[in-house]
Amino acid sequence: MAQALTRAMRDAMAEDPTVHVMGEDVGTLGGVFRITDGLAKEFGEERCTDTPLAEAGILGAAVGMAMYGLRPVVEMQFDAFAYPAFEQLISHVAKMRNRTRGAMPLPITIRVPYGGGIGGVEHHCDSSEAYYVATPGLHVVTPATVEDAYGLLRASIASDDPVVFLEPKRLYWSKADWRPEAPAAVPGIGKALVRRTGTSATLITYGPSLPVCLEAAEAAREEGWDLEVVDLRSLVPFDEDTVVESVRRTGRAVVVHEAGGFGGPGAEIAARVTERCFHHLEAPVLRVTGFDIPYPPPMLEKHHLPGVDRILDTVARLQWEN
Repeated sequence: MAQALTRAMRDAMAEDPTVHVMGEDVGTLGGVFRITDGLAKEFGEERCTDTPLAEAGILGAAVGMAMYGLRPVVEMQFDAFAYPAFEQLISHVAKMRNRTRGAMPLPITIRVPYGGGIGGVEHHCDSSEAYYVATPGLHVVTPATVEDAYGLLRASIASDDPVVFLEPKRLYWSKADWRPEAPAAVPGIGKALVRRTGTSATLITYGPSLPVCLEAAEAAREEGWDLEVVDLRSLVPFDEDTVVESVRRTGRAVVVHEAGGFGGPGAEIAARVTERCFHHLEAPVLRVTGFDIPYPPPMLEKHHLPGVDRILDTVARLQWEN
C-alpha cells in the first residue's frame, strides 16, 4: 500500500503542476513512513516541501495555496498530531465553499496516517474519523486495499472539495498483485463495495478493520454462518444504498471499526440501517469497536482493537434461531 500511495502522488504531480506535497519531513526524509520518498528529488523541494512542526500553520498555508489555484497535499505525520490544526480545518477548510456560495472551492487533500496495530502509544494510534465525519464540508475516505490506496488518493487529489484521506498505518506494508505502471480503475469517492458475499449477516466496516472482518467471515463458516462483508471506502459521502441493499438481503448487521463506540461512526451507521431496514431486520444492529478509552499501551492493544473472536462473539448475539 505504501508504494501505491507514493505512486499516486507521483503521478498526480507529474500530470498537474499545481499539485504540491507539504508536511513535516516529507522532503529529504521522505516522510516518517517513507510515503513521500523520492518526490522531493524528482519534483524539487518547491513542490515537495518540508514544513516547520506546526500543524495549524501547515493547514493554514494550504488554505492560502488552494485559494490561489494550487492543489496542496498535506501530510499530518500521525493521527492525533493533527488536532492542533482543527481550527483551520473546521473554521476554514470545511466552510470556505459554503461561505463563498460555491465561488471558492478548496482542493486540499489532508493525508492522515491513523489507527492502531503497530505497537504505538497514544497520539500515534488514534482513530479520529468521528471528528472529521461530524464536520460538514469535508469528504472522508479510507482505503483498505492497495488498489484503493492508489485510486482513492488520485480521486482525492483531483477533487475540488477538501478530502481527509485516512491511511491505515497497519496496512502500509500490505501487499497485492498490483501493477504500478497500469493501476486498475476503482470506483470513486462515495461508493462502497461488497468484498465478500454472504447470506447470514452483513459486516459493515472500513480501513484497517476490513482484513479482520474478512478473516472473521472465513472463520464463521465453521459456525454455519455465511457473512457478507461491505467495505465502506468512503465515510463521507456515505453509500447508504449499498449498505441498505446488503442488510435487507441478509437481515442482520454488525458494524466494525477501531474508533470508540460512543459517538463513533458505527452509531450513525446503525441508526441509518435501522431507519431504512427496520422491517427487514431479524435482530438489532450491533457494533464491535475500540473501547471508550484513550489508546492503551502496546501490550494491551490487541484486546482493545476489534479482533476475530470479538466479531464472532457479536455475530452469535444476533438472535439466531435454535
